[in-house]
Amino acid sequence: MRIFSLILSVSLMGLIGCSEKKEVKKEFQLFVGTYTDGDSEGIYKFTFDGSTGELTNKNLAAVLPNPSFIKISKDKKNLYAVQETADYDSLGGGVTAFKLKDGKLELLNSMGTAGKHPCHVALSGNGYLAASNYSGGNVAVFKLRESGSLVLSSQIIDHKILDTTKTSHAHMAKFRGNDLFVADLGLDALKRYSNLNHFFASSEQATLNLAEGAGPRHFTFADDGKFLYVINELNSTITVFKQKMDGSFKEIETQSTLDAAFEGKSYCADVHLSPDGKFLYGSNRGENTIVIFEVHPNSGKLSLVGRESVRGDWPRNFALDPSGNFLLVANQRSNNITIYKRDIEKGTLEFLNELQLASPVCLEFLD
Repeated sequence: MRIFSLILSVSLMGLIGCSEKKEVKKEFQLFVGTYTDGDSEGIYKFTFDGSTGELTNKNLAAVLPNPSFIKISKDKKNLYAVQETADYDSLGGGVTAFKLKDGKLELLNSMGTAGKHPCHVALSGNGYLAASNYSGGNVAVFKLRESGSLVLSSQIIDHKILDTTKTSHAHMAKFRGNDLFVADLGLDALKRYSNLNHFFASSEQATLNLAEGAGPRHFTFADDGKFLYVINELNSTITVFKQKMDGSFKEIETQSTLDAAFEGKSYCADVHLSPDGKFLYGSNRGENTIVIFEVHPNSGKLSLVGRESVRGDWPRNFALDPSGNFLLVANQRSNNITIYKRDIEKGTLEFLNELQLASPVCLEFLD
C-alpha cells in the first residue's frame, strides 16, 4: 500500500506540474502600410501575440510616401511597397523593394511604375512583380534580381486602349500558374494574360466580365484554383466564378455584401478566404462591416453567416493572422486597427481590442 501511495503521489505531482505549465506564446511580426498625408510617416512594424491577439512594439520600419499596399515574398526575404503618388517621376508613382533581415527593412531600390497612383503589388514567385496603376489604367511588370531588387520594367500592360467608352482603373493583379489576372474597376472586368516567352499576352479567355458598374477591386482563388471570388467596389457584391474543364471561368453567382436594411453609400474593399477555405470575408466601407460567408465545399457557392462591425471608419485591407485564429482590420479614416478572435468552426468574429495608428491601409504578416 505504501508503494502504491507513493506512486499515486508522484503521479498527482506530475499532473499538477503539467497543469501549471503555460502555453508557449507564439509571436508574429506585422507590417502595416499607410497613407502619409497626415501623421503617418510610412511603413510600421508591430509584434502580434498569437495567444492574446494584442499588438505591441510599434516601430517605424521605413519612411516612404503613401505605401498603401505592401507585399512580402513567399521566401520571406523581401518586402515590396507601392508609392501611391502621381509624382515619383514624370510618369506617375513608384514601387520600392526592401530586403528583410532579422525582421528589419533594408532598402534595395525604387523604380517608377509608368502610371499614376499604383495601389497594388503582386509577386509571381519566379522572378516577376506586377504593380497595378489605378489612375494610370495600366500594369507595370518588373523582373526581379536574385537579391529581390527591381530590374527596369520589362512590360507595360495598357488597359486604356481596351475600351474607348470607359476609363480603365487597374486595381489588383495576381499571378496564377502561367497566367496573370488583373481586376480593372473601370472596365468592369478581370483581364487574363499568359506568359509567352517572358511576355504577357492575352490568354484564350482574355476577359472575365462583371456586371455593368460592378467595379471589381480585389479577388482571391480557392486553393485548388477551381473557384474565383471577386469583390466589387461599386455595387457592393461578391461574384463567384467556377473554372471549367477547358480552364476558362464561368460566373455562377453574385451576392450582396450589405445588410438589406442598410441605407447610404458603401464601397467594398478587400476579400480573403480562411486558411481552410470554409469561410469568405469581405470589407464594406460605408456600412463599416466585415461580411462573413460560408463556402459550400463542392459548389463553391456562398451562404451568408453574418457581418461584424469594424468599430471604426472606412475598412480597407484586412488580414487573418498566420494561425487563422484572428482577423485584423485596417480602418483608414478612424485611424485604428481592430482585432477579432475568429471562431474557426462557425466563421464568426468576436471583437477583442484595438490600436491607434494614423491612416492604416494594408496589413501583411511575416510568419
